[in-house]
Amino acid sequence: MREQTVKCKTIVIVLNNSWYAYNFRFNLARSLKVNGYKVVFIAPYDEKYSELIKHEFDVFDINIDAKGINPLSDLRTLISLYKLYKIIKPDIVLNFTIKPNIYSSIISGLLGIKSISNITGLGTLFIKQSFITKVAKFLYKIALGFNSKVFFQNKDDKNLFIKNKLVLKEKTDLLPGSGVDLNKFIPVGKNENDKKFKFLLIARLLKDKGILEFIEAIKIIKKKSKNIEFQILGAVRVENKTAITKYELQTWIEEGLVKYLGTTDNVQAIIANSDCVVLPSYREGTPRSLLEACAMKKPIIATNVVGCKEVVVDGVNGYLCKVKNVNDLANKMKMMIDLSDDERITMGKAGRKKIVKEFDEKIVIDKYLESIKEILKL
Repeated sequence: MREQTVKCKTIVIVLNNSWYAYNFRFNLARSLKVNGYKVVFIAPYDEKYSELIKHEFDVFDINIDAKGINPLSDLRTLISLYKLYKIIKPDIVLNFTIKPNIYSSIISGLLGIKSISNITGLGTLFIKQSFITKVAKFLYKIALGFNSKVFFQNKDDKNLFIKNKLVLKEKTDLLPGSGVDLNKFIPVGKNENDKKFKFLLIARLLKDKGILEFIEAIKIIKKKSKNIEFQILGAVRVENKTAITKYELQTWIEEGLVKYLGTTDNVQAIIANSDCVVLPSYREGTPRSLLEACAMKKPIIATNVVGCKEVVVDGVNGYLCKVKNVNDLANKMKMMIDLSDDERITMGKAGRKKIVKEFDEKIVIDKYLESIKEILKL
């Protein structure tokens, strides 16, 4: 009797950024491959990260204007996705970031393809209510209606979408952010010759990340404490209305307020040589920078807002401060400086313990594997 061959199921991962695909979703793709799936990436071409992904997976280039609101550009994205899905014929599509969540979900639905979306955070769009916010909500309601499952990274975002009737409750589930690769982010001691106390902020240079509050808090701290260094790591001149300008950043550097570290593929080395990671953001999904800092046993300071408060246990692995409150942020930073080395080490250990228990990347990957099997009825 002739043996039947089982067709390998094809999974498409679509994102608006190849850097994000490589740094945040590569291990998920590898796990899917190990479990017998064919994995294909769709993301805008990047001469470095697209080529790195191509070493292990097929990659299709697509033009996605991540922050723009040009209808013609978005229409081209929709058409491109339609053509690609007709060629690839995926069994299921995994969507990440806002426009793929919306446009890929719609095209997948129209073609009868199963899909899962991941709401990693609501961003500027939902922080400042506007006409565009209303349009986004309308599009989300249509798009998420086509999904088999919608993952959220915190309860607040999930409940907000359900309350606004943007998604059916039974379709939703929670993930601990993107998770952390605990084999990659391991505790490493700071350079013993470096006697400066270093605060590190890791984020795109957007006002909504609390950059301005961080700068003002630095001015307060500098009047009270000596031998403190303040660092910023992240992309500048990001296409966003709340972006910090290159001129503003250069002014802060020349005033001796901050040391700008640019961007890097080796964030572990920079975290390792810091004493505390700070994120005074206005709202997050689940901030990767805080998870990675905790995984490396660094104490953290963050605002008491959606996304951040899930990572910080106030007084245990760091401190929570009031949002948009410069004085409270400065106070918590001063409290961190005044702790003994042993007290900060204890905070760092508590942070690592929390990440291992709640935010291990394996938790995220296992949830995806289970959901895909359930949706495809494998």
